[in-house]
Amino acid sequence: MKDTYKCITKPSPEVLFKDRNSKFFGYAFPVKTESDVNGYLEELKAKHHKARHWCYAWQTGKEEYQYRANDDGEPSNSAGMPIYGQIQSFEVTNILIVVVRYFGGVKLGVGGLINAYKTAAQMALEASNIITRTIDEVFVVKFEYPEMNKVMQVIKQNNLNVIDQILEIDCKIYISVRKKDAENIFSKFDNTYKVEISKVED
Repeated sequence: MKDTYKCITKPSPEVLFKDRNSKFFGYAFPVKTESDVNGYLEELKAKHHKARHWCYAWQTGKEEYQYRANDDGEPSNSAGMPIYGQIQSFEVTNILIVVVRYFGGVKLGVGGLINAYKTAAQMALEASNIITRTIDEVFVVKFEYPEMNKVMQVIKQNNLNVIDQILEIDCKIYISVRKKDAENIFSKFDNTYKVEISKVED
């Protein structure tokens, strides 16, 4: 079972690829939503207001992916898809890559454009800090205060990550569990007398 994904932790440094006087500035940004994407695009359009094209591709999701590629006026599939191809090649998600083009007066042809956008996207990814994260599931464990020791014992024995807790007469502890271990951990609490466990949906 695949329970990891790759992402970037912060925006990449600006990279530059040149071909026959055209300049291609590449950027990678961490994103989770389309509004994140739109915010970064607006920033770049303000920064590079004299540029000709702001081509991009993004992908979000950890197991089921959403993506989009945009040629922004370049010939069909000569910009957005080559950028998206690099996202796939580096196996990253929750990412936006934008390549900003300043036209240098010489037409590059579709092959030249594909190479330029692909290379600028690749350079932006190579300059990024790519990390691997686990896909986790969140559970809430419910119990009454006298059962506290039993519950804490399971948490300690399995080195579980407690993300929140409400410790009153009726207690709730929220735990984060790596996906491949989720079934095993669920059954440990589920089989503990006077303890309830349920999955917290996103």
